[in-house]
Amino acid sequence: MPRTVAEKRAAFRALHTSGCFVLPNPWDAGSARYLQTLGFQALATTSSGFAWSTGHADNTLPREAILAHLRAIVDATDLPVNADFENGFGSSSDEVAESVTLAVGTGVAGLSIEDSTGDSAAPLFPIDVAAQRVSAARKAIDQSGGDTLLIGRAENFFAGKPDLDDAIARLQAYAAAGADCLYAPGIQTREQIEAVVAAVAPKPVNLLIGSTSELTLQDVAALGVRRISVGGALARAAWGGFISAAEALADGRFAFSGAAPGATLNELFKRGA
Repeated sequence: MPRTVAEKRAAFRALHTSGCFVLPNPWDAGSARYLQTLGFQALATTSSGFAWSTGHADNTLPREAILAHLRAIVDATDLPVNADFENGFGSSSDEVAESVTLAVGTGVAGLSIEDSTGDSAAPLFPIDVAAQRVSAARKAIDQSGGDTLLIGRAENFFAGKPDLDDAIARLQAYAAAGADCLYAPGIQTREQIEAVVAAVAPKPVNLLIGSTSELTLQDVAALGVRRISVGGALARAAWGGFISAAEALADGRFAFSGAAPGATLNELFKRGA
């Protein structure tokens, strides 16, 4: 049954109180609808997966395109949706607050704010500046979004600054600034995960598993992680199948053995998932 935005947000927040759940990342309405049929409890957008679907690199699309995408994913599913909102689309805290207000208006149940600058010479905002941006997002949500969850992201391991101590200091600052959930994409080892979970407890932690991992869902849950996302991994898997089939076609071969049957897809989307 369709749920209201408030119901989705309440359900999403409840998921973060105990246990560990998987938060898969669709990149369009069709992938969102299919994931809903598999019994997942919530979804998250992927900035990279969406950007690739439009023929652009990650973190290069304008705010308006991202907002339209968020609306499309929210409208496609009855599940709560967490928004990959990049660095908040603002050069100042006030601009971040404005962008977050617009994102909340799309109906998302949660949104993340990164501390990346997009400048290769200085890829991360100073901690105090980044915390101010998280604080601005918190205030914007409190004024307009009710129970929309705020996730603070430390991008050290993605920005070429793989310093765990600095990442932890950042996450702690974002927690103090009002982030409900913390996220350091790129950490992989059990020791790194345990350190992050302990440092921000009792607030929940999101773990990215974007490639094949020896860790199972049970392993990750035992480490204290509350939720697992896969970023652009599903989109990359889809692109991998497409590229393989297209390259075979260019070589004069017809290699579609792994393709989903058209009848299956038509039936899936006829039901509206």
